[in-house]
Amino acid sequence: MKLTAALTPERLDRGTTVHVGFQIRPRPGESVSPVSSIDIRYPHGLGLASSDLGVESCTPARLQGGGPSACPIDSLMGRGSAVVQVALNNETLSEQGRVTVVSAPVQNGHLALLYFVSGDLPVLARLVLPGLVLPTALPFGGLLETTVAPVLSVPEGPDVALTQMQTTLGPNGLIYKERRGGKTVFFRPEGILLPPSCPRGGFPFSVRLRYQDGASSTAHTTVPCPRSARH
Repeated sequence: MKLTAALTPERLDRGTTVHVGFQIRPRPGESVSPVSSIDIRYPHGLGLASSDLGVESCTPARLQGGGPSACPIDSLMGRGSAVVQVALNNETLSEQGRVTVVSAPVQNGHLALLYFVSGDLPVLARLVLPGLVLPTALPFGGLLETTVAPVLSVPEGPDVALTQMQTTLGPNGLIYKERRGGKTVFFRPEGILLPPSCPRGGFPFSVRLRYQDGASSTAHTTVPCPRSARH
């Protein structure tokens, strides 16, 4: 498995967009067991829970029923893509889908997210994955825990296996609106605040996937400190 991460722009103590993605790379001839959970750990001091993203929220039922367009515009937190595979009749089929990330109602004081995955095939028509931001141990600052419910490919067929997922959380491509002085004003949110200093070695990220067959896999990566912070 490979993990990628990036921060744009990379300016300390400023708002940024966080890019995180993973890709499962099975050996030739091996099939991928469906993923049951995704745990992504992000750097200490990265202000995900305190950002100005997702100032409104959307419920799972609303998102499931009407898609992202049914949610408040200010609940949008990011976008991305996903790839799923399914083995049918001795053939492995792949389907790419679009990902939209929205804010969900807070759960027990923790920031909650919803990933909406949609594609052209019926199996990816309206797939909603719930995520929760939780505390974790250093050197990380938080854990984004996402549950992946089993999804049948066809009746009585195998479950769909998630093999790739790329997402962004941040202001890139987002426009919010609010009422100011009786007028509707559109603006771009600041995003996720980077800490004022960069840890030695850079900003660490990790991902742990759990699979339906009981196995798990992990991957790590580091985003280098901004050039201005290395001197």
